[in-house]
Amino acid sequence: MGFHTFDAEKAEQLERSGVRYRWVSAEEILGALTAERDDRAAAAVADLGSGTGFYTDDVAAHVERVYGVDVQAEMHAFYREKGVAENVALVESDVASLPLDDGELDAAFSTMTYHEFASDDALAELARVIRTGGRLALFDWSAAGDGEHGPPADERFAASDAVAALEAAGFDVLSDSERTETFAVVARAP
Repeated sequence: MGFHTFDAEKAEQLERSGVRYRWVSAEEILGALTAERDDRAAAAVADLGSGTGFYTDDVAAHVERVYGVDVQAEMHAFYREKGVAENVALVESDVASLPLDDGELDAAFSTMTYHEFASDDALAELARVIRTGGRLALFDWSAAGDGEHGPPADERFAASDAVAALEAAGFDVLSDSERTETFAVVARAP
């Protein structure tokens, strides 16, 4: 699996807050990225599979810098047309080869895109670019869901699959849960 991407011609659908927030709220993402030591969100964060910037914008209001990472130039074009916040840098890249320095990120998050990039190489790359102790939050369509929403069931992972992959990459899993149609996993970088 991996590298199946959302159809950029349907990018407008990614801007429907009533649908998007049904599965993951901005508060949930920010809470997952909060540093335990000081209750503040991280300073440098990456949105993995940022698409139209829907969740990127929510996080950008609370951090110093967000890297909107997407493999599709068309998604960045849509985002630019919509308007990109001053503290957002768009990065056209797949997750397995991020053009970021070692430990550059305090945190990273993914909303409904883990199934698009899930691989040993991508997780190794995230372990490289997220500082030791930094957070990684994954929210994605679950294999336990009925498949009525999101990608087909055979393209999904269960929370336990993501946990096993993260632990194999050296991450310390802080929490994981299966929810209606989705899962959430929060881990600390090695």
